[in-house]
Amino acid sequence: MINMLGIIMAGGQGSRLRPITDVRPKPMVEVLGRPVIDFVKDSMIQGGVDSLIVTTGYRGDMLADHVEHWNVDGRRARINQEATPMGTAGSVRLLLDEITETVIIGSGDSVASFDVAALLEAHKRSGAKATMALWEVDDPSPFGIVGLSSTDGGEIDGQLREGYIRRFKEKPTPEEAFSNVINAGLYILEPEVMALVPEGEKYDFSKNLFPRLLDMGWPMYAQAINGVWFDVGSPQELIRAQNVLIERRAELPFPLPSGARIENGSFIDPSAEVDVHAVVENSVISANATVGANVVLKHCVLMNGSHVEEGAHLENCILSPGAVVSSHVSTANLILGDQERFENV
Repeated sequence: MINMLGIIMAGGQGSRLRPITDVRPKPMVEVLGRPVIDFVKDSMIQGGVDSLIVTTGYRGDMLADHVEHWNVDGRRARINQEATPMGTAGSVRLLLDEITETVIIGSGDSVASFDVAALLEAHKRSGAKATMALWEVDDPSPFGIVGLSSTDGGEIDGQLREGYIRRFKEKPTPEEAFSNVINAGLYILEPEVMALVPEGEKYDFSKNLFPRLLDMGWPMYAQAINGVWFDVGSPQELIRAQNVLIERRAELPFPLPSGARIENGSFIDPSAEVDVHAVVENSVISANATVGANVVLKHCVLMNGSHVEEGAHLENCILSPGAVVSSHVSTANLILGDQERFENV
């Protein structure tokens, strides 16, 4: 595939992850020691994308530094900084002059592994103007569900996992739910679709553009993905995502760092220092983090360079880079921002 453009939307603040996101955009929050945005980037590259543009808003400078390292092996990557928030579709509309062929657009703040090549093949086969990746959930009530038909213009079949999009519904009640597949935040679009987005107006894909396409009768297709998908928008989801990824590490689209250990359901980076008398269960210990003697960690995330001192007991806690928990603290559900310290009280 030649000159395939991929656009990653990465303008969100991630307010529910504060104080972690006080100094970093949500796409730069670490999962298994790597930024969330790298998951969709890897999927796009495996699908044949060789040119990447990241739309940024909040803390775009941090993303610019990170994206610069993607310029390897003949690949081109850069950011496009928004002056003001334009919404998901509005941010991509700023790049309209560069969208001259079929384009792949993905969200940079979800952990996801997509078979982009399979989705692209389905898009071409269906003759759709827009194709959406879907994810199957047990409880669709917190999400926006998608109703599918086997034919363009046909009746909705709630059992379908691939087909033509016929209806959307945000946060349905159990009685309203006509399917349990949701928008997974990755789209394949033709240039004429993006041309429908009003210039200079805040505009969203799910709220504005896709319902408009349905009203216009333009064919839209969708395919449920296999693999992994998490919206890491809350501390609980971030911890859960890390635990599930450890369990399903054989399915990951990237190798774990050479020398990394998996022990008691935990990921321990090779550069981390964990005292032999520490107990670590279902946790992530990222690069250069340290864990002192007699520490107990359960369902915790220690990001790059964070420290837990001797004798501390933590459960369901997240420590951002450089954060420190002092000796003999016993606490749960703690979130520390970069360079913060939690003292024994």
